[in-house]
Amino acid sequence: MSRVRVFIATSLDGFIAGTDDDLSWLPQHGAGAEDTYTPFMAEIGALLMGRRSHDVVRGFPGPWPYAVPVLVATHRPLVDPPPGVVAVAGSIAELVERAREVAGPKDVYLDGGALIRAAIDADLVDLATVTLVPVMLGAGIPLFAGVTRRHALELESARPIGAGMVQMTYRPRRVS
Repeated sequence: MSRVRVFIATSLDGFIAGTDDDLSWLPQHGAGAEDTYTPFMAEIGALLMGRRSHDVVRGFPGPWPYAVPVLVATHRPLVDPPPGVVAVAGSIAELVERAREVAGPKDVYLDGGALIRAAIDADLVDLATVTLVPVMLGAGIPLFAGVTRRHALELESARPIGAGMVQMTYRPRRVS
């Protein structure tokens, strides 16, 4: 069965975006850091993202960056979506199940703060890869602040990837 995975960068003070969805603090590709995104995406069959994340990515210059099917969790219609992008609605469990169906044997990439927190609270995340970027933003959109309960995690790996960044992968500690 496909896994549900988070792959995201955060500032040292825990923000995935600055105020007004500012992502200018993220290092640019080739800025002295190892490319861990390309190998990650090779294992992904579908991306489930929140509407806010979708709207931010749509505002980037250049073509739509995802070559896999993208499901956008929203109750509002998408205006002129790129090929392979569809709007979906439902509970977090229904959204993840739909993304798994689309992904087939490959993994599901989950993106967007609120969606990630909801999936964590519903025990639907199998792996969370978090890259710490050596910057403090002071304010913005938090990554994990707002989960509704405590979640124990097990460290699977941690390593420096260059440019002062550290990438850590955790899996939930499931109680049997």
